[in-house]
Amino acid sequence: MAYSTDLRKIKKESRIIFFGASSKGGQRANRKKIGVRLFHIPSGIKARSIEERSQVQNLERAVERLQKKLKKLNEPRKKRIPTKPGKASKIRKMEWKKKRARGKKLRQKPEIF
Repeated sequence: MAYSTDLRKIKKESRIIFFGASSKGGQRANRKKIGVRLFHIPSGIKARSIEERSQVQNLERAVERLQKKLKKLNEPRKKRIPTKPGKASKIRKMEWKKKRARGKKLRQKPEIF
């Protein structure tokens, strides 16, 4: 499903939550709710911002992050092409197994006739 990356539509479809955040600004930042958390309801994606001292600037940053996440979500996924191990990797694997087996064999108690 393709999600709209239009700013107005994102703000309509998202739930905006403001929260107190410790960041630049010291006591002022701790006293005011400058942190912004966005929850895009149709896609379930979350974005937040607490970097700036201003709630408005944090809102802009959070919307930009949400927009980037939605654009990435809208991109078509690459089709996976199944591959098989090559001849050289098979040989390396068998050599490793033989070496490992020899080491384990040395740990066993010797057979007494």
